[in-house]
Amino acid sequence: MKNFGLIIALLCLFLTGCTSVLERESENNKEALETNTSPEDQQSSISNKEIIATKLNVPWSITKSGDTFYITERTGKIVKIDKDGMTREDIQLEKPLLIYGEGGLLGMELHPDFQENGLAFAFHTYGTEEAVKNRIVTLKYDGTVWKETGVLLEDIDGAIFHNGGRVKVGPDDKLYVTVGDANVPESAQDKELLTGSILRMNLDGSVPEDNPFLGSYVYSYGHRNPQGIAWDKETGEMYASEHGPSAFDEINIIKKGGNYGWPTYTGDDHAEEVEAPLFHSGTDTWAPSGIVVENGILYAASLRGEMVRAFDIGSKLQSVLWKDNGRIRDVWKEGDSIYFITNNTDGRGNPVPDDDQLIKLELSVD
Repeated sequence: MKNFGLIIALLCLFLTGCTSVLERESENNKEALETNTSPEDQQSSISNKEIIATKLNVPWSITKSGDTFYITERTGKIVKIDKDGMTREDIQLEKPLLIYGEGGLLGMELHPDFQENGLAFAFHTYGTEEAVKNRIVTLKYDGTVWKETGVLLEDIDGAIFHNGGRVKVGPDDKLYVTVGDANVPESAQDKELLTGSILRMNLDGSVPEDNPFLGSYVYSYGHRNPQGIAWDKETGEMYASEHGPSAFDEINIIKKGGNYGWPTYTGDDHAEEVEAPLFHSGTDTWAPSGIVVENGILYAASLRGEMVRAFDIGSKLQSVLWKDNGRIRDVWKEGDSIYFITNNTDGRGNPVPDDDQLIKLELSVD
């Protein structure tokens, strides 16, 4: 019986030790998820890949109306892709396009009534290399040419890098625009400036009365170079992607009037009054650009990371959806399909002869 008791004691000690190991492993996993550094880069299951269009010239933004895609090219064209093929169309601007560094023709968003009125909103760089500026304009489409019909906002400070440039209409029918810090990091903490901010305006360019700062377009600030915005249709929550300083790229929940910390705080380092990122890349680099959110999953185009990344907002898990086509600038989701544009011709990639491309992925459904 003494031996039996000894065996029981040893067994309990063994089980307790195992439990402690499991608890430690659980805590380690939890910590890894909280810091977003877990090594989970397994590619998700894709049932089919289809190349929709090739030979795009530094594409930047995807929009779609019915069965027709409209894709901006940073070099100053809008590409129409439909059942008849691909057509590169002219855009007529009142101020000459400045193609410099990361600037050029960037974001575009179709008006909610585009099929009836042919209107769209666009963000482009202008000025000179010594005095870079950005502006937001309305465009009118006549079926072959896009013509500027009005200015919503201009004289926005720009730079060779960090112009932002994403344009989206929110579920509240307001226009949201991302603006980078224009290589002046401290400007992101100055609410009197537009740089380092996400802007919100009425579709006619006026300042909404319910914006967080009286008379200001600024909706949130403390951003370094935000390049993606999207909303979850189920919850109405707004999200943004942001380039960090060579690492610590971020996915954020955007709150009205929120301060996102740049340049003082990055990653998990933040003061009480600063919004912490939902996800960040730690010492890795994603360089996230366009994003889309559906059913609690956020899909992000990744430039330097060269992938489409999926973030589960509820579980805080993340995975690689696709990583075989180099730099990726923007994503679009429709049903069980993800569309994305590569960005290998932007001077930082390694283009293949058919780059850049619009690619469709069919997601496997269990």
